[in-house]
Amino acid sequence: MWLVAAFALAGGLAQLVDGTLGMGFGVTSATVLLALGVAPATASAATHAAKLPTTLISGLSHWRVGNVDKAVLIRVAIPGAIGGFLGAVVLTSISLAAAKSGMAALLLFFGAVILLRFGFGLRIIPTPKSGHTARWLAPIGLLGGFVDATGGGGWGPVVTPSLMTVTSHEPRKVVGTTNAAEFAVAVSVSLGFITGAAHQDIPWLPVLGLVLGGVIVAPIAARLAGRLPHAPMGVMVGGLIILVNSVVVLAALANLPLALDLALMVGWLLLVARLARTAWHKERAERLAASTPVAEPALV
Repeated sequence: MWLVAAFALAGGLAQLVDGTLGMGFGVTSATVLLALGVAPATASAATHAAKLPTTLISGLSHWRVGNVDKAVLIRVAIPGAIGGFLGAVVLTSISLAAAKSGMAALLLFFGAVILLRFGFGLRIIPTPKSGHTARWLAPIGLLGGFVDATGGGGWGPVVTPSLMTVTSHEPRKVVGTTNAAEFAVAVSVSLGFITGAAHQDIPWLPVLGLVLGGVIVAPIAARLAGRLPHAPMGVMVGGLIILVNSVVVLAALANLPLALDLALMVGWLLLVARLARTAWHKERAERLAASTPVAEPALV
C-alpha cells in the first residue's frame, strides 16, 4: 500500500507541474520508473497507461475552464497520435541496452530543455518563427508524439514551447490545448505498445499510484494554470530529471567512484536550488511590475 501512496504523491506532483507548465508528467514518471530498473519500453508503456486517465481528466478540466483551442487541438492531436504509435513500435523493436541508454539520454535532453526554458529563458528546441501558423501544427504534433513514445515523455517539452511560438495564445490556453491533445497521443502510444510485448511486464501498482495522484490533482492544476510561479517549478523539475538520468548515462560511459558521484549530486542539487531561488525572485518582480499601474502624466 505504501508503494501506491508514494507513487500517488509523485503522480500528483508531476500532474501539478504538467497541468500548470504544460510539461513534466511523462518525463518525470518515466525517469522514476527507469531509475527503479524498469525496462525502457515497459517504462514508457507504464507511463502512457497512467496518462490515459490523467490526460483525459486534465484535458476535460482545461476545456471546462476555457483553456483549449479546438482548431489547434485537432491539428496537433491527430499527427501526434500517428507519431506516438510509430515511436512505440520503434522502441519495442530495438535492444534493451540501446533503449535504456537512448531513453536516458533523451530524458536528460528534455530535462535540459525544461531547466534552460524556465531558469534562463532559453529555448534549445528550434521553433518556426515565420510562415502560416497552420502549416507548422502537424509537424509539431508528429515530432512531439514520436519523441513522447520513444522517451517515455517529451510531448510537453516539444509541443508547449512550439505552440507558444507559432500561435498568439496566452500561456494558459497553450498549456490547456497541449494537455487535451496529449490524451489522443497516450491512447495511440498505448495501442502501439500492445502490438509488442512491453505491456506484459507493466508494474501496475506504481501505475495505479500515478493514476490516483494525477487524477486527483488534474482539475486543481487546470485552475492554477497561469497562477503558480512557473520558473522555480520548472527549474526544480528540470534539475531533478537531469540528475537522475545523468547517473544512467554516466554509468554507461564510465565507472566513477561512489564518493565522486555523491559529491557531484550534492553540488548539482545546491546549484539547482540557487537557480530556482533566483528564478523565483525574477518572476515575482516581473509579475509585480506587470500588475503595477502606470501613472498618468500630471497636467500642467
